[in-house]
Amino acid sequence: MKPYDLLIIGGGINGAAIARDAAGRGLSVLLVEQGDLAGATSSASTKLIHGGLRYLEYYEFRLVREALIEREVMLRSAPHIIWPLDFVLPYAKHLRPRWMIRLGLFLYDHLGGRQRLPKSRSIRLTDEPEGAPLRDDCRSGFVYSDCWVDDARLVVLNAMDAAARGAEIATRMACTGLRRQERLWHATLEKNGGESREVWARVLVNAAGPWAGHVRALAEGGAYARVLRLVKGSHFIVPKLYDGDHAYIFQNPDNRVVFAIPYEDRFTLIGTTEVDFDGDPHDARISEDEIDYLVGAVGAYFRVPVRKQDIVWSYAGVRPLYDDEQADASAVTRDYVLQLSGEGTKAPLMSVLGGKITTSRRLAEHVMEKLSARMDWPDEAWTKEAHFPGGDLQTDGVPAFLQEMAARYPWLPLAVLHRWVRSYGTLIDDVVGDATDLSGLGVEIVPGLFAAEVEYLRRAEWAETAEDILWRRTKLGLHAGPDAADELAAYLR
Repeated sequence: MKPYDLLIIGGGINGAAIARDAAGRGLSVLLVEQGDLAGATSSASTKLIHGGLRYLEYYEFRLVREALIEREVMLRSAPHIIWPLDFVLPYAKHLRPRWMIRLGLFLYDHLGGRQRLPKSRSIRLTDEPEGAPLRDDCRSGFVYSDCWVDDARLVVLNAMDAAARGAEIATRMACTGLRRQERLWHATLEKNGGESREVWARVLVNAAGPWAGHVRALAEGGAYARVLRLVKGSHFIVPKLYDGDHAYIFQNPDNRVVFAIPYEDRFTLIGTTEVDFDGDPHDARISEDEIDYLVGAVGAYFRVPVRKQDIVWSYAGVRPLYDDEQADASAVTRDYVLQLSGEGTKAPLMSVLGGKITTSRRLAEHVMEKLSARMDWPDEAWTKEAHFPGGDLQTDGVPAFLQEMAARYPWLPLAVLHRWVRSYGTLIDDVVGDATDLSGLGVEIVPGLFAAEVEYLRRAEWAETAEDILWRRTKLGLHAGPDAADELAAYLR
């Protein structure tokens, strides 16, 4: 059996980005994921491509600069699933002084070579519509720009690009055994349902996120010093709180910030918390204390308070942060650490610790730089100028592309067309297939979801379950009725 060049364990954003980069360099790659792509932390983010304004307070200048540079790269590479978003920051004089915020925004404007986004500015909230939903004591503030991202789709697009370049993507496949044998890794893999598989690889990449410690122990034959700090971040979603396409970033007395972000047209996303976590990451859920914290945080700014009974959905994810021994979970570094082991004749093990969605492409590039030097592989970076699948828009941005698709498919309902353009970009033709009218898309399984799209997702995006489709590949779980999951599950059978 011919060995793979890389066996990557973990189908979150880091694993998928590494698979994409490696496959594009001509290496043979197998990525295994115990569940669905983006099935854990990578689909439980605040859904931002951003530099991390508050990280400047912790002197994380290198991280912020890299993230701001990557913000521009990602916006250019995937304009269908990433787009600019203005953030309104109300000034609260009892928290941070005005000069500090101005200095932070000045650095934020200039650290990363901003090209596509407008620079920050001051705003009088009493005179602008952005101030309408805020309390009377929110009289002034600042506006700056970052980007929104469909986090789960970004992971899938990385995996799709990797597969198109020759990588093998195996979902619902757990790694149950690892051992070094001479210069190779031997891995035992088990598919959900009992099917097992033995594979060999020259390099093992541990990108298992919050399970990275487990994989490291499995590979090294026992326990090892703890290097991860698991921090839970929780969010909830409520019906739309305000008009406008802008977001809010609210300061809090504990020095943290909370976001309120327009979400899926009819909703507002509120988050996030930062709580140390000890348990199975699969079991992460928002707690009552976290709900109270978020309700109180936004209630200090919005004129109409958010009520617990308004919450329509919540989610929580466990961030696998590198443990720099900070006392406060919110102060733990968001930078990533790459640990390469296996000297001499041993097969290398690359463990990826920490990281952010924004810097996933650059993280993958750094991984390949280190591995190429160790393995004498060609070190030819390529992803910076490449588009993600569906992102190669030939027209002047998404609005023009939407008009073009409306002319091509005038029979598509506008809501479906808009969602498909934003989800699939130029791959929309693959979703439509041979259909020439609405009936050609097959049965409408749940409102807005046709059989043609489901079959595309099963064929091209590794979707297997109703949850995969309703909550990760699409966000229709928020819009469909309470029986949608059962109806879709019945179809998938």
